[in-house]
Amino acid sequence: MTDTIAAPAEADAGNPLLSGESPFPFDRVTAAHVVPAVRQALQTAQAELDALIAFAGERTYENTIHALEEMGERLGRVLRPVSHLNSVNSSPELREAYETILPEVSAFSARIPLNPELWSAVKAYARTDDARALTGVRRRHLDKVVRSFERAGADLPPEEKTRIEAVRVELSRLSTEFANHVLDSTNAWELVITDEADLEGLPPSARAQARAAAEAKGVDGWRFTLQVPSYQPFLQYAVRRDLRQRMHQAYVNRASSGEHDNRPLIRRILELRRELARILGFRDYADLALEESMAGSGARAVAFEEDLTERTRPVWQREMAQLEAFAKAELGLDALEPWDVAYATERLRLARYDLDAEALRPYFPMNRVLEGLFGLAERLFGVRVQARQISQVWHPEVQFYDVLDEDGALVGSFYTDWFPRESKRGGAWMNGMVVGGPRPDGWQPHLALMVGNLSPPEGGRPALLTHREVETVFHEFGHLLHHLLSRVEVPALGGTRVPSDWVELPSQIMENWTWERPALDLFARHWETGEAIPEELYQKMKAARTFMGAYHQMRQLSFGVVDLDLHVRFDPHTDGDPVERAQKLMEAFHPRPHFARDHFIASFAHIFSGGYAAGYYSYLWSAVLEADAFTRFQREGLFNRETGRAFVDAVLSQGDAEEPDELFRRFMGREPDPEALLRRDLGVGQESDTAVR
Repeated sequence: MTDTIAAPAEADAGNPLLSGESPFPFDRVTAAHVVPAVRQALQTAQAELDALIAFAGERTYENTIHALEEMGERLGRVLRPVSHLNSVNSSPELREAYETILPEVSAFSARIPLNPELWSAVKAYARTDDARALTGVRRRHLDKVVRSFERAGADLPPEEKTRIEAVRVELSRLSTEFANHVLDSTNAWELVITDEADLEGLPPSARAQARAAAEAKGVDGWRFTLQVPSYQPFLQYAVRRDLRQRMHQAYVNRASSGEHDNRPLIRRILELRRELARILGFRDYADLALEESMAGSGARAVAFEEDLTERTRPVWQREMAQLEAFAKAELGLDALEPWDVAYATERLRLARYDLDAEALRPYFPMNRVLEGLFGLAERLFGVRVQARQISQVWHPEVQFYDVLDEDGALVGSFYTDWFPRESKRGGAWMNGMVVGGPRPDGWQPHLALMVGNLSPPEGGRPALLTHREVETVFHEFGHLLHHLLSRVEVPALGGTRVPSDWVELPSQIMENWTWERPALDLFARHWETGEAIPEELYQKMKAARTFMGAYHQMRQLSFGVVDLDLHVRFDPHTDGDPVERAQKLMEAFHPRPHFARDHFIASFAHIFSGGYAAGYYSYLWSAVLEADAFTRFQREGLFNRETGRAFVDAVLSQGDAEEPDELFRRFMGREPDPEALLRRDLGVGQESDTAVR
């Protein structure tokens, strides 16, 4: 059955982007639909704004704040599918259409808080008795709307408002161009091997994927690319050092030369962000970006990174010394190079724990991983996931699911799109398409999607995942639960629309279950025999959990340090080349300075096109919280329904309805324990295991 979701006024039923259909008709959208649909949606939104401003009666929450919110949500239901398709199904035609409407959308969004008449209407309502009587989430919503106008420059003179709009439009264009360069440079490189002897060390899964990639391109041999499922195992297992070097150098220097060169864009983006912050009265861009976060300022985020770096460094130094000694004594590598680290790490893991990460792959077929994950969600959080066959998808591999509560009522739905292709940007993510929740006329279902670039099916075998990929699936599902289980009546405060240093707690906490035997037994079954992971193999896996933990933590810290330095301390006008600045900063996170002589920053999409500018520290900030929060599940039971219900009530259902600090205290009954992360990931001050019921 097809129902409708509040299509924009005067919707053109012939344009699928304006149809209001549910499920959304992704299969009918073409590049030709984008520009007319978005322009009509913008025109409709402007008419709604004009009506809000012109309203002559008494101002209320419904006719002012709620009306503004609803206008944005209706517009978003046209814009979000377009942005999504550009990320997962890019084509020259779609990219051209997207880049045509992007400046218009950016200008419209920038003008909203700079509109003096709209600002007057918001302030007029804020002074009413109705506003003063607001409580709970509506009070919080009004306060945040007022602050958002002030922070965006609503009180600035006209000439500065004009400049703010121009800056935001240019930043939007540059961010899109940055992402396009990363995708295009990733797709432009390949390594084709025709001599099977050059594949020495590579596991059968990597060889099969490479053979399939070559056949898909009509070439002989084995084709390797810079997409992570191809690149990562090559660096980990290939014996040919010179080929590892070629792969590594290509990967860390993506988008740094020729027609896909992001280096000029980096400087310009940093210049514009700094200018925007200064116009708006902030010391630096980090202070602007983080004012509403848990950290609250760039200085506090920097202090967090510096403290955790110094606490991690001694463990990291020991790990790197041991790795280099092993590489020299056992692998004949007198001097460890960047392209040797993953290879030497894998060999040391095998020597120390008798654990080859590939040995786990047969136990993680994608379909079983999802079945186990959905079963875990039902036992812990009381939601049932069931597949629904639909034709309205953007690619044949896309799957669709409904999520039902314990009474069988529809909570929401979601799409999955798990495997790499050249039209899809790299990484993994969850996007909310519709923020539902309680409404005056009943429950509105949520809608979301999960996207990844995981190991695909090959050679007649199902998709067999690495354990790290299993963690990725659980991670994105944590974001999905945060979105789908939201019970906030105001969409702007619902789901994952929370501070970036809180949003990663629900996602990262889910990864913990992938390390626990009772949870693994729900899904970790050999794809051919159905056998569970042998206890001996599980014990090796568990023993190796903290292996090179400091190395991985220092890597995350290095990205956060570079991000914050460029948005706090670095002045693009006086401090030279931002790429060289990043390289210099990275030296402190490598065993030798020349390890940092690359252009990784030219493909650092998180901070230049992915919404994490001045916010990459959030991953570890949230990790400190989730490592501690998971200890409650360990104490009370990995599948304890009451603990799961408490987590839903305190965290997953709350969105941004209250301050994150308060939500954490509500779930844990105390302040966070900052040592929990170091105990879990580095084995520093490791406590004895707590019995799990």
